[in-house]
Amino acid sequence: MAFSNLLAENGLPLRFSKTGAFQFQNMSPELVCFSKKKASMVLPSINAHLTTNPSSVKSTVKPAGPKKQFLNSNGSHKKSKELDKDAQKEVKVSMDLNPIQKLAAAALNFIESSLIASEKEQPLPKTADPQVQISGNFAPVSESPVKHELQVLGTIPECLEGFYVRNGANPRFEPSAGHHLFDGDGMIHAVGLKHGGASYCCRFTRTHRLCEEEKIGRAIFPKPIGELHGHSGLKRLTLFIVRSLFRLLDSSQGMGVANAGLIFFNRRLLAMSEDDLPYAVRVTEDGELRTLGRFDFDGQLKSSMIAHPKIDPETGELFALSYDVIKKPYLKYFIFHPDGTKGPDVTISLKEPTMMHDFVITKNYVVVPDQQIVVRPLEMVSGGSPAIYEKQKIPRFGVLPRYDSDESRMKWIHVPDCFCFHFWNAWEDGEEIVVIGSCMTPPDSIFNESDDPLRSHLSEIRLNTKKGTSSRREIAPLNLEAGQINRNYVGRKTQYAYLAIVEPWPKVSGIAKVDLQAKGSSPEERVVGKIIYKEGCYGGEPFFVPRTSDPSAAEDDGYVLTFMHNETTSSSQLLILDARSSNLNIVASVQLPSRVPYGFHGTYLTSEDLAKQIKD
Repeated sequence: MAFSNLLAENGLPLRFSKTGAFQFQNMSPELVCFSKKKASMVLPSINAHLTTNPSSVKSTVKPAGPKKQFLNSNGSHKKSKELDKDAQKEVKVSMDLNPIQKLAAAALNFIESSLIASEKEQPLPKTADPQVQISGNFAPVSESPVKHELQVLGTIPECLEGFYVRNGANPRFEPSAGHHLFDGDGMIHAVGLKHGGASYCCRFTRTHRLCEEEKIGRAIFPKPIGELHGHSGLKRLTLFIVRSLFRLLDSSQGMGVANAGLIFFNRRLLAMSEDDLPYAVRVTEDGELRTLGRFDFDGQLKSSMIAHPKIDPETGELFALSYDVIKKPYLKYFIFHPDGTKGPDVTISLKEPTMMHDFVITKNYVVVPDQQIVVRPLEMVSGGSPAIYEKQKIPRFGVLPRYDSDESRMKWIHVPDCFCFHFWNAWEDGEEIVVIGSCMTPPDSIFNESDDPLRSHLSEIRLNTKKGTSSRREIAPLNLEAGQINRNYVGRKTQYAYLAIVEPWPKVSGIAKVDLQAKGSSPEERVVGKIIYKEGCYGGEPFFVPRTSDPSAAEDDGYVLTFMHNETTSSSQLLILDARSSNLNIVASVQLPSRVPYGFHGTYLTSEDLAKQIKD
């Protein structure tokens, strides 16, 4: 079989030479080492199974059948017994496979079933246990076609004519093993606001990964956080590689889930996760959501893009990062101009792969964090997680003039004991750059189980670019994480931030409006607006929408949009809050026709944005 051609067509770095030896391209020496070892272990297992169990081939290969969903017909979460039963289901291989593929599929299914059985003998950590990660209102829901004329309590402001869209993780198929909340397939929830009325729709972003798994009928791509741990993670990764070798699935068009961020740029709504290219999604005139496809900016983007790019409100440019955990360069920075043309990649040198979820820009600089969560695939060989909290590493922030074409003028400034998963803004203040972010402790608690309670401290970080020194102070005493500023102030001095009160973690019990410029005030006094939901009600990220486009309008002249869910009644609402009021008064609420799970990040498309959208 022409394995080298097969691998080339699938875009895999592994190939076989004419002598049968493994050869790898564009991979770090460490990954080459473990890939050779694991491949040499699995392939003989396939051969041994085919030799000793020839009768199993016919029984395990089945014609393609109806797609199996992770949801009951009413959209409810399946019980643990159903999960155990369904975890044993085998891939339904279509009968158009050639004989070698059918044999390989049968053997790989057998090996995977054995792996799943052995995994069930060991308890999963909470950070990878689907019974924890996707329980309650974190559980997935079915798609909902657009529904109009929803019940509205109060009055929707006349200035709100557009769509609030929010992304989130919603696994299409149930996990057969470990699963982290971040592993789920991307689903967008959209609420249309027009003439005082409202509509609702939710749809999966139809990624290549999702489409491939729907063909097969179950989850089969590896889950980076929930599954790729220790020896079982290596085995799952090897199973995936071998399936790709035999063309049992196609990974050449990306493996991302597009479940994290949303941004409207260059006439397109982009759904993003940092493991792939973005996906373009169109909001139709009727309020439906339609995936247009994986978007590489007309062939200009050759690598993944993180889920938190920044748009400069004055220039209209989009600034972004791309990081790689396998091969160098581990980090790149680039710009897209308003017309969609891309600037050059700027390589940023790092000693090893570092998780790079977010960053900030100012009017003249880009500020890149190099923090303590590093990625070391070889940790799986010793039974550990590849996401490591490197306690000996001192976090640092790199400051680079944002239009530079190389890293030669990058200035690195150490900021001890600082790990920010998200940043809210940054601006220049004389010789200093001010960065606003939520410092999280313990830094790796999202990825690895910890006995310490997770805290997220809203902080002001000052970077002195002349002296190379830094300082950090806590701004507010609450556990504040997901949130937004007025996006007309991105990269400029900001007074207010609207942030989720994440207590008890990871649920959002309310929203705080924080005065970032209050000098001499106590941390408590800097919280100048707050709403706490009633018992049993929790929400998500708040999103600020200006009331007017008038540049002279007050920074907080607008409304805050957010989803809220009542866990007692299992009903969900879109809340519209008065951003200027001290209690963030509810101006209107839209009663949604189905449950909206807790999710990640969103954006707002004005009626002008909708009209500008690229056509299908």
